[in-house]
Parts: sequence; structure tokens; C-alpha cells
Amino acid sequence: MHGLITNIQRFSIHDGPGIRTTVFLKGCNLRCFWCHNPEDMDSRPEVQFFAERCIYCGACVEACPQAAHVVGAEGEHLFLRERCDGCGLCVETCYAKALVLVGTRLSVAEVMQEILADAPFYGATGGVTLSGGEPLLQLEFAMALLDACRGAGIHTAIETAANLAWERLGAVLPRVDLVMMDIKHIDSAKHRAATGVPNERILANAARLGEQPQPLIVRTPIIPGVNDSAADVAAIAEFVATLPNLLYYELLPYHPMAKSKYRSLDLDYRAADLTPPPAAHMAALAAAAAAHGIPVRTG
Repeated sequence: MHGLITNIQRFSIHDGPGIRTTVFLKGCNLRCFWCHNPEDMDSRPEVQFFAERCIYCGACVEACPQAAHVVGAEGEHLFLRERCDGCGLCVETCYAKALVLVGTRLSVAEVMQEILADAPFYGATGGVTLSGGEPLLQLEFAMALLDACRGAGIHTAIETAANLAWERLGAVLPRVDLVMMDIKHIDSAKHRAATGVPNERILANAARLGEQPQPLIVRTPIIPGVNDSAADVAAIAEFVATLPNLLYYELLPYHPMAKSKYRSLDLDYRAADLTPPPAAHMAALAAAAAAHGIPVRTG
């Protein structure tokens, strides 16, 4: 049993309670234009090219069986991404770390080796979180890894967009102690414009998740021009207030830290010119949400 993993983040404090190890699984079925983890969107291994690190040694040219790299004599490196099959051979020869492979197939045992090394730091509140991307697109691997964590007595959580058939969510629920999900907009047409998909299935799944024994954290990334008005947040909070097992509702301010990731993947970063919402505005949005009688946090 292997999963396609992009990162195992240790000492994570933003992906659930306590100190956690967050395992990022590759692949997502949303296309949020502000995504902070664009390397997790595609379900295949990819090579990132950080041009500013390249020393033009030409080692990648010799290593690549697909002739995807062209290094000129005058300090020019062209990466022909359309030829790349993600084999990673060029990455192995790149001494300057200008080429980075995102997406490594790891077994449950290999991931558990990393997790168990962190286990002494979890204490009474920490544990493991599966994130992405959408971790439940790799359902069998996710379930096997969660089972292994539960068998080791480790608290488990998932971060999901819930844009899935309920059967997938239902299959994983007995294996998790906490569910975190996003609701990005209450209006389906605006949700589709921002993420590429409507929200009816997401909201239906949220309602069913709200009836489960596992506590639920709902999050909204606050994106300027998308959902950053008090009315936008209040509409989501009104819905969230109907979920019986809600632990709290969290508002996460947009940040532009993913710019270099988009460049390295030759992706258009449509959110590049957005400005993070000021602290005072986030506080006002939190107050609008709290008016619906739910606990609210800001990230």
C-alpha cells in the first residue's frame, strides 16, 4: 500500500490541536485560484524548477531520458515541462536544488516511521493530520495510514474540502478523531467561479458531518474580493451554527507566500496581486460570525 506524498511536515501547530505531524497527499479536485499548496493539486509527480537556483551545470540534461532540459552556453536553462514524465532522474543530479520532485510514493510503513519518530512530542493533545490536496482522493492509503496511527494510540485528524461522495467520508470517519473542513462560500455560483466546482455536495456533506460523533472544525480562507465581506462570512456562519458537533469556526486570512511555488510549476498565480486582509478587518469578520452564537477563531 503506497500513497503519493508531497510533504511530511513535522512540529505542525496549525493543522489541529497540539503538536502534530501533517502528511500532505497529492491530488485535489478543486482549483481554488489562491491555493497555498499548488504542488498538491495535480495527482501525478511533478518537477518544480526554481530558475534562480540554477548553476547551469548541465547535469540534468545528461540525466533526463525525455530531453526535457536545455541548458545554453550563456546561462540559459529551459525546462520543457510538456516532455517531463515526473521520473525525477534530473532531480537526483541537481546539486543546486534548482529541481525538486513533488510527489513521492511511500508505503504506510515508511510514513509511520516518520510519524513514530515524532510521537514523543505529541503529548496529550497532538497527533497526525492528513492533508493535501484532498487526502481522501487516495482513500485506501489514507484509511490504512489512519488505521496504523490508531493502532499506535495516536490521535488522528483529516483536512478535507468534502467535495466527495459521502461514501468516502463515511469510510474514513471511524478512523479519525477530528474532522476539519473548508466552506469557502455559501453561494454556489460564486463558489464555482472561485474554485471550479459548485458547493451543493460540500454543504450536504457538511450537514451529515455535523451529525457525527467526531468533533468538527469548519474553516473559511478569507480571500479579498471572493468572501471577505461581513455578509459573506455571516451567511457561512449561519449555516455552520446548525452543525451540532461544531468545535469552532475558523477564519484564515489569505497570504501570498505561494508565489514562488507557482513560478516553479509554470502555473499562473491569479491571486498574486491580492493583499492580505488587515487584522482589524479579520476581527470584524470574526464578530460577524460570532453573532450567530458559535465559537470563532482567526488564524
